[in-house]
Amino acid sequence: MSGTVYSAADILSGGELLTALTPPARLSVVGDPVAHSKSPVFHNAALQAAGIAARYVKIHVRPAELPATLRALPAAGFLGTNVTIPHKAGALATVDEADDYARKSGAVNTVMVDAGHLVGFNTDGPGLLRAIREEFAADLRDLRVMILGAGGGAGRAIAVQCAMENCPRLVLVNRTAEKVTALASELAPFFHRGPADRIVAIPHDVQSLRKELARIDLVINATSVGMKETDDPLVPASLLTPNLLVYDTVYASGTSRLVADAAAAGARAANGLSMLLHQGALSFEIWFQRPAPLDIMRAALLSVS
Repeated sequence: MSGTVYSAADILSGGELLTALTPPARLSVVGDPVAHSKSPVFHNAALQAAGIAARYVKIHVRPAELPATLRALPAAGFLGTNVTIPHKAGALATVDEADDYARKSGAVNTVMVDAGHLVGFNTDGPGLLRAIREEFAADLRDLRVMILGAGGGAGRAIAVQCAMENCPRLVLVNRTAEKVTALASELAPFFHRGPADRIVAIPHDVQSLRKELARIDLVINATSVGMKETDDPLVPASLLTPNLLVYDTVYASGTSRLVADAAAAGARAANGLSMLLHQGALSFEIWFQRPAPLDIMRAALLSVS
């Protein structure tokens, strides 16, 4: 059943179809598209392991349908939902309240239903933090970081997390430079000590990348580029060096071009499966106020990857 994709209409109609499942659907991921999501596989393994009589499903929701769909979750008997592309900003605008990190990130990727109210959280940054520790045995607070696609969505959330961790240096990269220039100004108070260029915003071009990569430890791709084999390279292979750590939040296509090019250059590289896993574990902890069965979730995710 993890491959089944439901529609917004299945929630808006009262959720009878979903609650009739055994066990009933009580959690979901909403997105457009959403068919590729691997979240149901490891969330349903976690629910079963924890003895929770609930199912996690995929729901295809178009942007215009998002507010009404989220508002319909309580009446449909849902405990909450995850939110993926392109709905994270829309979810923040829809929930009744959101935690401080979600507000700073400008996005919500986890919604909890609490006594009929919608409470928003963002696990992108904390999930990335745990993933970097797992993949590279390193902490963001010790790394000079470059974020590709820092202008919105997961990229902005990761940038906020890096700032909160007070990483030594943060380089924000975006094709629309104005977006990251504004974000750099917003995050500048976190970098008030030390050199003036501890936080930098640059356009996504070869000359700018070449100049900054010499002073970077970790490169993070927060764009969707790399989901298709025909996508252009985000970083020219000639600029990748063995001293770099490279983390690509893309996971849908297996090994992305960025990860392949980094590995060929001798750099340590990983895709976004570990971030997905830790985001999911954090969501589980939000919904159920107990530790997530991480090993079981990891085994389930790896079984379909």
